[in-house]
Amino acid sequence: MATIKVVLRKKANKDGTFPLAIRITKDRKTSYIYLGHNLKADEWVENEQRVKSSHPNSKRLNNLILAKKASASDISIEAETLKDEISSRAIKQKIKPKGGATFFAQAQIYLQRLQDTGNFNCYNADKARVKYFKEFLDGSDVAFTDITYGVLEQFKVYLKSQRKLGERTIMNYLMVIRAIFNQAIKEGVLDQKYYPFGAEKISIKLPQSNKVGISASDVSKLEAVELANPKYDDVRNKWLISYYFAGMRISDVLRLRWSDFQNGRLHYTMEKNNKSGSLAVPEKALAILQKYEHLKTSPDDFVFANLKGMDLKNEFDVKRRIYLDVNFSDKLLTRYVSPLAKIEGKLSMHIARHTFATLAGDKVPVQMLQKLYRHSDVRTTIGYQANFIYKDADEALASVIGN
Repeated sequence: MATIKVVLRKKANKDGTFPLAIRITKDRKTSYIYLGHNLKADEWVENEQRVKSSHPNSKRLNNLILAKKASASDISIEAETLKDEISSRAIKQKIKPKGGATFFAQAQIYLQRLQDTGNFNCYNADKARVKYFKEFLDGSDVAFTDITYGVLEQFKVYLKSQRKLGERTIMNYLMVIRAIFNQAIKEGVLDQKYYPFGAEKISIKLPQSNKVGISASDVSKLEAVELANPKYDDVRNKWLISYYFAGMRISDVLRLRWSDFQNGRLHYTMEKNNKSGSLAVPEKALAILQKYEHLKTSPDDFVFANLKGMDLKNEFDVKRRIYLDVNFSDKLLTRYVSPLAKIEGKLSMHIARHTFATLAGDKVPVQMLQKLYRHSDVRTTIGYQANFIYKDADEALASVIGN
């Protein structure tokens, strides 16, 4: 059983006063919660845990002490009832959570951690989702306990009817809210019993997305079209490099250095999962690389100039630059390159990856595709490639209705 006691800390402030604090002791380990008031040593009755009546604010301070101590004792007893093995530090976190016990106070901590770890893409998307949830709640902060099943159901309706969002996007909003709940529970801010997700509560099921690449004839058009504007040619080249190297993610394309190419092979580590691999450089890719070789001043130079001069230790800024460059490239592809090449399908940087998967179809064994995609689990490859394999379904349909 933890013991709760109000004490004056032994280390004096510069003015000779001592901080007033709640001391929590459990298993001979101690934690302190400061009450924001300071006293002189002769103003405190230690054995009675009260301020002397000679102090001008003794009545107010003693009422505060009684209230804080009672609240701390209640929370401590509840915490120990729910969980036998709990430390003094965990009890302290229950009594006075870091960052506050309200939802949006914890949301700010969640977003700050994404920023601190350089995760710009998640930060950028989740910041907007938190913002819209707060707007739905009229801009006010709320206790976690106020975010009930009913509130989340209303939020889903609001996103669908007012913001006209699709089911998958709505699930992404709920996943952020769930992540903030999980953070609060993990850090002792919230009890598990208030968790609104799971069986017979709010369930999160991601609908299957429609992944489609462009056709082989569209790829040929993209390869052949004359693009006099150097910006259009540059984004076309990056798209093709992504496609030629088995749908390499555009973030990895922009990180390519000349030193990654050795003895006719590309050796690189995928940024998303840190998996390394090597691929032979196709002649078509080599022809594109030669267009940029005159810009090389050292083997460590980037092939493409997007990240040149950046502080690469600042991962957040690097990912932000990549995000902005990809958005700009997508606009050029959609508005200019695609019409000039007379491409029928939708064109974007990420679709290079889908295009490789579409044209690979069921021609390439799934184990080889797993290696090319650098998936850790073959089930991930099977699930991803299922979006692009049509032969069995087409043959089954034809067997019933004919060609």
